[in-house]
Parts: sequence; structure tokens; C-alpha cells
Amino acid sequence: MLHAPEVWLPLRLLACGACKLVQTEDFTQADALFDADYAYFSSFSSSWLAHAQRYVEDMVARFSLNLQSKVVEVAANDGYLLQYVRQRGIPCLGIEPTATTAKAARKRGLEIIEHFFGVALAQSLRTQGHAADLMTANNVLAHVPDINDFVAGFTVLLKAQGVATFEFPHLLRMVQENQFDTAYHEHYSYLSLTAVHQIFARAGLVVFDVEALPTHGGSLRVFAQRTDTGVQPISANVAAILASEKAAGMQHDHFYAGMQKSAEKIKDDLLCFLIDAKRQNLKVAAYGAAAKGNTLLNFAGVRPDLLPYVVDRNPAKQGKWMPGSRIPIVDEDHLRSNRPDRILILPWNLRTEVMAQLDYARHWGAQFVTAIPALTIVPDSAS
Repeated sequence: MLHAPEVWLPLRLLACGACKLVQTEDFTQADALFDADYAYFSSFSSSWLAHAQRYVEDMVARFSLNLQSKVVEVAANDGYLLQYVRQRGIPCLGIEPTATTAKAARKRGLEIIEHFFGVALAQSLRTQGHAADLMTANNVLAHVPDINDFVAGFTVLLKAQGVATFEFPHLLRMVQENQFDTAYHEHYSYLSLTAVHQIFARAGLVVFDVEALPTHGGSLRVFAQRTDTGVQPISANVAAILASEKAAGMQHDHFYAGMQKSAEKIKDDLLCFLIDAKRQNLKVAAYGAAAKGNTLLNFAGVRPDLLPYVVDRNPAKQGKWMPGSRIPIVDEDHLRSNRPDRILILPWNLRTEVMAQLDYARHWGAQFVTAIPALTIVPDSAS
């Protein structure tokens, strides 16, 4: 398998001069990315589970959801969120196109429609009696190739006074904090409230509230309702976030122009760190076989001679290799036996969780490293 040729695709981001929606040039079809072997399972992150549980508690309280309500989650993954809805006895439905995660969600007792979401599916589900009081879409809006059809499906499936929430990494934070590794082919769009506001308006939705979240390096949670029948008042948060994006210069090309140079500095600093560690005979490992890690490692040209392995808790990834770099993915026991001097955390947005999980490594003097937004080494604090 490792001797076989590997498909390489360009990764280039373009910003629309009119609406400022940022997208990748489309080289990969969604069914090739979200296939039967899809290996991202949300439940492997304890902090993400806690985030999902808080979300359900907040939405139930805010919108008075009860046993007569209906909750529909688009991109339900392995049931990480809907499990908390089901525990409250609230009827719910998950939509998830990947067979591996859909199977895991069904094992939790959840009803899952294994299909990509859009207007056609929404119309079918509505005729089947699945109109929703609450629709949730966490970290999927960036993943859809036809964002207009996807969003319009929410207008179709929402009840007259239903509410939809969307969470996605905030493009403002991505650019300002050099989070270039958030760019990969699974992400078709990179979203600001400015762009989302316009997309929703065309689909018949109006944004009535927005919250800034710390997840994924800085995200937005956008609340929307049908333009024709929604009753929720418009929060001042909407105008405030739009104003902050305008003040940052997101409506002008110069805002995006410096990102390439920032990415190259991160690449250079990471390579210098790995080369210096090798010259000092320090053992370096990485943690987290995340998509963002693939972007970083491949852009920097890192191979197993500088980084011999990546640890991941997900058994579906263990025994495989990182695409492009072909660095082997191993389980956590390998980390304990190899006892590296430096541990590079690839999903830097989960660094607090990962450092707590691997705290035992401090006892042999290991230090934790993140490359984004700038190379940072957390000193050993073991006594």
C-alpha cells in the first residue's frame, strides 16, 4: 500500500470580490471525502462532548423544547449531540452521510438518515412528518460543495416558528491568528458572518442572533429563522459582529493578502524546531491524526525522518498513515513505551484537553509543542 502512488491535489483559497465568501478551488467531490471509510468520530473528544451537552441544555431552556418538539441534526456524526436530546425524551432525527459514523449513532438508539442534506431531502422529510422545531448543524456548513442548496433545505424543513443553529470556524480568527491549517479539501468554504448573512437571506432565512465561541480556535454560533414566519427578535449581537468584521477590513482584499506569508513563517519555524531536535538527538512525536495536521505537515514537507509517528486515540485511524507525509499512526501505548522528549500537538485547538490526557508524559520530562498560531513549547512543570 505504501508503495502505491498517491493522489495529490492543489490547495488554494479564493475570496469572492463581491460577497467575500472564501472557498477552495473545487478539486474533490464530496462523496470521495465523506465515504464509507470516514474516520472522524466526534465522541473521541471529551471537551467536544461537554460542548454538545451544554448546547442541548441551553437550547432546551431557551426555546422551551419538550416531548412534543422535534430536533433534527444535520451531520449527526456518531450521535455525540443527539444522545443528549434523546436522554431528555425529545423526539429527534439525525442526518449523516458517512456509513461508519451513522452506524455508531444507530448503536446509541438514534434514528439516522444516511444521506447528504439539501432541498430534495428536506422536502422528502417534511412530507414524512419530520418538520423541525430546532435544526442544528455544527461544523458542517463549511463542508458542503453547494452551500446555497444546503442552506435552503433548512428553510424547507423548519416549522413556521422553528429555529436553526449553525456553528463554524470564524474566518476572522483564521486569518488574524494564522490558522492556515484549517484549510483542507474537506472544507469548501471559510465563513464570516458577512458572507453567511447574505447566503441565508437568499435562502429565505434571517439571522437573529450570533455568539462567539472558543471552539476550533474561534467559532461563531449563528441562530436563524424563516424570514416569512419567524418570531424571534433580532439581537444586537448580529450588528456588533458584522461591525467587527468590517472594522477588521474583511470587506477589502488586503485583509487576506498576508496569509500566505504568515503560513510560510509557521512552516519555517516548525522545520527549524524539528531539525534542531534531531541534531540534539531529542525524540519527537506528534499527537492527533487530524485533518489540520495533514495540511501543516504536507505544507512544511515533514516526513518520518523528522517525525517518526503520530498518536491517535481513534482505533479507526491506528495502523494507517498520514496522507502525503506517510507518517504512521499508532496508539497511545506507543507513546508510553517510546517516551518522546517533545510532543507536537497537531489539533492545537484541543491542546488543553490533550495536555491533560497526556499529563503523565511530564514525569519523564516531555514538553508539549504547538505550531499555530506560532511555535510554542510548554515547559516541563513536573516536580
